[in-house]
Amino acid sequence: MTKKALYSTLGCKLNFAETGTIAAALADRGVVRIAPGETPDFCIVNTCSVTQEADRKCRRLIRSLHTRYPSARIIVTGCYAQLQPVEAASLPGVEMVVGINDKLRIADYVSGTATEVAEVVPSRMLREFMPSCSRGDRTRYFLKVQDGCNYWCTYCTIPAARGRSRSGTIEQLVDQARRVADEGGKEIVITGVNIGDFGNGTDHNFLDLIRELDKVDGIERYRISSIEPDLLTDGIIEFVAGSRRFMPHFHIPLQCGSDDVLRLMRRHYLSDLFAEKVNKIRSAMPHAFIGVDLIVGARGESPERFEQSREFVESLPISRLHIFPYSERPGTRALTDIDLVVSPEEKHRRMQVMTDVSTAKQRAFSEPFVQTVRPMLVEHVSHGKTGGFTDNYLRVKLPTPRPDLANRVVNVRLKSLNPEADKFIGEVI
Repeated sequence: MTKKALYSTLGCKLNFAETGTIAAALADRGVVRIAPGETPDFCIVNTCSVTQEADRKCRRLIRSLHTRYPSARIIVTGCYAQLQPVEAASLPGVEMVVGINDKLRIADYVSGTATEVAEVVPSRMLREFMPSCSRGDRTRYFLKVQDGCNYWCTYCTIPAARGRSRSGTIEQLVDQARRVADEGGKEIVITGVNIGDFGNGTDHNFLDLIRELDKVDGIERYRISSIEPDLLTDGIIEFVAGSRRFMPHFHIPLQCGSDDVLRLMRRHYLSDLFAEKVNKIRSAMPHAFIGVDLIVGARGESPERFEQSREFVESLPISRLHIFPYSERPGTRALTDIDLVVSPEEKHRRMQVMTDVSTAKQRAFSEPFVQTVRPMLVEHVSHGKTGGFTDNYLRVKLPTPRPDLANRVVNVRLKSLNPEADKFIGEVI
């Protein structure tokens, strides 16, 4: 009897890439994804643990899956599983907790070729790099090029969950991109924990990698996911500006616009370097989308420092903010090194202030593109509409379904912008 699996992924693009690889490995062993209305034999949950809310979502999802599919065997992996294996194992329906190092071994267990999976090992022992490139039910592919992080910012648990920085080889990753092209894939998002650190400890770096990926025939688009400002070199910016395949789209974590808070966070840059990188991008690619991560209410962020952060962000020619309220994480140095704590009410107020700033930034960036024509990769039809993203990451919906255009890059006229300034109605040219 064919075994069936349900896959649930929380968190970052890296997790989506890895879930797809797990699913592919299971498919090779005859384990298929469930169809609508079917009951799974296994539920594979790939978790996140970047905030307290992420942990809560993981627990809520696992309980929900057990309630919905009480006979299914639940396997939990990902960052929450790595950091909280005992807690994860205690949740209802959980049969196995699998650490970061052993995600692909889930396929051996589910298919019956292994009777057990190794216990979760401490992050300091994580040495393997698990190649991952997949799209799941999406049009775009996610290519994992790097894992782990050596930075140890005071607020962050990811190095504890993912281990030290490690990468694939250029040859290995170019081969993955060629396979995507052979499957008909048009767009690849390059992902990892700290992708700018690609090649750490070797003779190669991230610029070497993207130069080689750019040569792969059949891939029409690459996007660089989040890259640290101190690792976003002028050479990378100049290469993207001159490339036909790398899209004018950057995502850069700022976290705070106050230099005092950046020092408390032990970030590897100050605001002047961040502004320099943003202005370099805007000068080389005036039409580029620049997304910025921002944490509000971090320990040490006094009212004066928050105002410094707000003023700095407002001065930047960026496209949108991705805003997160600071979350206390057990084991981080912020809890012992920084005394000033921001109340939940004040965090909420600051979230709203920065959300208003982000909306204004997105409108200012998007409005000039009304009635212009941009290339868009058409993604799958959903709820009677077809949509996708332009080269510079403007979200577009077509008013009528066009399944005939799926996975094709077409020119669209951006006819109108919605009131939230985050979506265009487009017309195929």
